[in-house]
Amino acid sequence: MEHQHGSFHADAGNVRVLRTALLITAAFMLIEAAVGVVSGSLALLSDAGHMLSDAAALGLALLAFKLGERPADTARSYGYQRVEILAAALNGLTLVAIAVWIVVEAVQRLLAPPRVVGWLMLCTALLGLLVNLLVMALMKREADTEGNINMRGAYLHVLGDLLGSAGAIIAGIVMLVFGWYWADPLISLLIAALIAKSGWQVLRDSVHVLMEGTPPQVDLATIVSDIRQIDGVLDVHDLHAWTITSRSHALSCHIAVSGGLTVEQAAKINALVQAAVQKHGIGHVTIQTEPLSGCLKTDCLT
Repeated sequence: MEHQHGSFHADAGNVRVLRTALLITAAFMLIEAAVGVVSGSLALLSDAGHMLSDAAALGLALLAFKLGERPADTARSYGYQRVEILAAALNGLTLVAIAVWIVVEAVQRLLAPPRVVGWLMLCTALLGLLVNLLVMALMKREADTEGNINMRGAYLHVLGDLLGSAGAIIAGIVMLVFGWYWADPLISLLIAALIAKSGWQVLRDSVHVLMEGTPPQVDLATIVSDIRQIDGVLDVHDLHAWTITSRSHALSCHIAVSGGLTVEQAAKINALVQAAVQKHGIGHVTIQTEPLSGCLKTDCLT
């Protein structure tokens, strides 16, 4: 119960930060989109488009946390915690889609660079940079942007937008000083590459969880070795480890013991195995104890 209690408070902090970030991001997105249209800047329009996706991503992440609070039922024995993984996957996918859209628009503008009101673009981008720095600082200080994949997806949206603002500032300065209007779409291409990279990482990690892949920080070989060193354990087989949701991992396995053990002795070995596994950061452990004769040689790990 301690783990769940800590997780509840961590999610409460994430929810509080997401609400504030959503309000700030949505407000500035409207300003940036309007200025992008007036100035004719693709860098600002692409950044506003990314901020729109930021607002949607923050809203989706917020919804995922709220749904994740719903209790487990007979249809969903783990509850709704996996919703946050689905939200993270969708956020990663939208980041990649936005990057593709920016590339298409940038290529068209490189072929025929339009005139851009550089000073207007520069002032708006500077304000956007400050807004994004404020939101990122808030997330870093009060939210779990490292361990929670849903929060990380939302954070990467904001980070990508900060890069967009920085790129728009550089493009604005270049256009004002040198009159190189192709700098706007060129900077946009660089921003798109960074956004695509971040989106792909979140999407890849989310799919890994949904495919019930082994948690990256879990070394199954070490776990097997630790289990086999426990007095009374003769072998280990059918071992599986997966992630339920961020910072919540599970493992199940069969351990072979001597057929002459009493129920109490087998239960003691089972408890030792669970303790050994939990040292690896796995909270949900299911162990099936069986006599050695129940372990087929073809199934046993060597």
